[in-house]
Amino acid sequence: MTNREASSPRRWLFVLTILVGSFLLFQVQPMVARMVLPKLGGAPAVWNSAMLVYQALLLGGYAYAHWLGRFAVRRQATIHVALLLVAALWLPIGIASLAPPAPGQEALWVPLLLLASIGPVFFAVSAQAPLMQRWFAADARAGDPYYLYAASNLGSFAGLISYPALVEPSMPLATQSWLWTAGYGVLVLLVAASGAARWRGEAVHETESVTAGESRPTLRRQIHWLLLAAVPSGLMLSTTTHLTTDIVAMPLLWVLPLGLYLLSFVIAFSTAERLTQVFTTIAPAVLLSVGGLALLSTSGGTMLVALAALAMQFIVAVALHGYLYHLRPATQHLTLFYLVMSAGGVLGGLFAALFAPLLFDWVYEHPLLVLAAAMLLPLPALFPWDKWAKLSPATARTIVAALMGVAAFACWKMVHLWLGRIEGEVAMWGILLFVIGLLVIGWRWAFVLSLAMLMLGVGGWGTLQESFTGNRVRSYFGVYTVTDYPAEHQRRLAHGTTLHGLQRTDAPHQLEPTTYYGHQSGVGLTLDRAEELAGPTASVGLVGLGAGTLSCYRKPGQRWTIFEIDPAMAEIARDPSKFTFISECAPDVPIVIGDARLQIAKLPPAQFDILVIDAFSSDAIPLHLLTAEAIGIYARALKPGGVLLIHISNRFFELEPVLSTEARARGWSAAIRMDTRPDKLSGRDDIGALTGSNWVALTATSARLQQLTGGLKPREKAEADGVWVPLERRAGFQRWTDDYASTLPVLLWGHLIGRRE
Repeated sequence: MTNREASSPRRWLFVLTILVGSFLLFQVQPMVARMVLPKLGGAPAVWNSAMLVYQALLLGGYAYAHWLGRFAVRRQATIHVALLLVAALWLPIGIASLAPPAPGQEALWVPLLLLASIGPVFFAVSAQAPLMQRWFAADARAGDPYYLYAASNLGSFAGLISYPALVEPSMPLATQSWLWTAGYGVLVLLVAASGAARWRGEAVHETESVTAGESRPTLRRQIHWLLLAAVPSGLMLSTTTHLTTDIVAMPLLWVLPLGLYLLSFVIAFSTAERLTQVFTTIAPAVLLSVGGLALLSTSGGTMLVALAALAMQFIVAVALHGYLYHLRPATQHLTLFYLVMSAGGVLGGLFAALFAPLLFDWVYEHPLLVLAAAMLLPLPALFPWDKWAKLSPATARTIVAALMGVAAFACWKMVHLWLGRIEGEVAMWGILLFVIGLLVIGWRWAFVLSLAMLMLGVGGWGTLQESFTGNRVRSYFGVYTVTDYPAEHQRRLAHGTTLHGLQRTDAPHQLEPTTYYGHQSGVGLTLDRAEELAGPTASVGLVGLGAGTLSCYRKPGQRWTIFEIDPAMAEIARDPSKFTFISECAPDVPIVIGDARLQIAKLPPAQFDILVIDAFSSDAIPLHLLTAEAIGIYARALKPGGVLLIHISNRFFELEPVLSTEARARGWSAAIRMDTRPDKLSGRDDIGALTGSNWVALTATSARLQQLTGGLKPREKAEADGVWVPLERRAGFQRWTDDYASTLPVLLWGHLIGRRE
């Protein structure tokens, strides 16, 4: 080693260590989520608990790094490497074997399971980012360590994107776990090498001053850090919820807001100060133009609106994180800074992910966080007209007050003219409000007020009014809205942007099946023949309730059981003031609340003659309901000769190869009924209430499938009335299991762009 190498601050080593650690951190989160899914099911309480565990461990890791900073670097390195080696006892990553929880104890058991499975490893790795920066700064020649946080988030972004794009599609969970273990070993070596590079470094105590005159940050400054970190964190989650609820239910959409959130740190904490300044300058205008739509609950579902919302989140996050970077303290307070930042991230996450669904019946956290961003953003005056005209402060305030009066009138006009679209007079008044907002950027109170009025004018007043009708309900699974359409004689249940149920309100047709469940659909054809297939006492299981439409296929003597994961949905379906399918056709049918896979697994074998799986709402796919292990649970619950019927209609995924591969692996017979154009039916009164659907029937014997379908027809006749056709095979498609399942091979890429149906 040369003298020059020995005396260098070795920036590359610290950058590499931070990149590897952050990459591993954002790989382990989705990996563990996939591991626990079959065991815990898809209930939101599971993922909320997981989020709390991850955030708590990250906060704990940052607190540990802050505590460790009081020692000399050699002692810090010794303690931290020892901690990493002890945490290695939990490798390879796997799920801990804990006794099942007692009834009512699930809320405590889920965090305990996650802590026991990955707690020590996650805690140890989460501390490395602030620790490496502290060690890096121990060499006086190293310079500002804060740019290393940009490297940390770049590694996090790479880990986040690579998991669904590369890791999950190419290897089973067991292989992922062992590769992650190998990466952990590399990280331990890099941390040890980083410690050795600063072995003679001393602790920099908060009583010492690296920057002349810099004292411990005040409580007010720390609260400012907390809020600047909390708002982008909450906005990232609220943008995800807002997009999937009221814009477009696109698969893997959660990756984009989180990825942009991480990238915002990369820009804000890098040396690209001019780029950060550009984002800061345009952020107020972006908030007005895109944030003004934040209270709109009927956006039309276009990808253009979704992209605009993502752009706003990114630009605002860069501006707020750039301000946070601008307010960074001297190096001796570095770990305190990151500790407060982490606490802010937890605060924003708690508000958006846990408290908001309990407090609000709609995604009101999103407009609230947009307004909070407006309160915190640096507001450079784009048009300093008061300076140009050399007005006194009092005169300028008077003019601003007058402009607010005009803005209030414009808002009032928009509310009264609003018909669901930004056009005509509404657009004219909206443009005026937007211009006023730009003119008053230098006065924060006026800018925030302009933004709030723009939100109210662009559909926001109607969104607020809907909250007082009792027709909208929110749970951890989404926002459900019941709306009457008198002209069409229909009452509809919407789950975000997706039609989740429909009942005709004209008396002769109230109990007729609608949407995906017409008599010509696969499920209709099957349930209409339930008595022929299984006798007058046929036993039917239904996974997924919706408005309860299918319940009116039930005939006297049949035994039905319905499985529904969301209690809010069960309340809506049972309420005769909203829908009468259940109250009229199946008032005594038990509705089992909980994840269907877990609930069916608890039942004795051979329960059902027909089992209907209809749980893929809002185009989201519960992977754990389609794996080989899940189909095995359904097979166990079926009686000999039973029929398994799975609804696979989806705008973004082609699930036919999944079931075709599974049927071949089991030696089962399978067919699909593609009722793609029910409006072609003639001589029926329910035209307009029906929706195209794809239903797959699977049976253990070919004779039963023959009895159900009357013989399969060629694929080219798929749209003919009542025709079942063979499932389409895809060569080389890998069977989905709990250990391996990837949605990328079945993603319909061409459907990701464009207007929803």
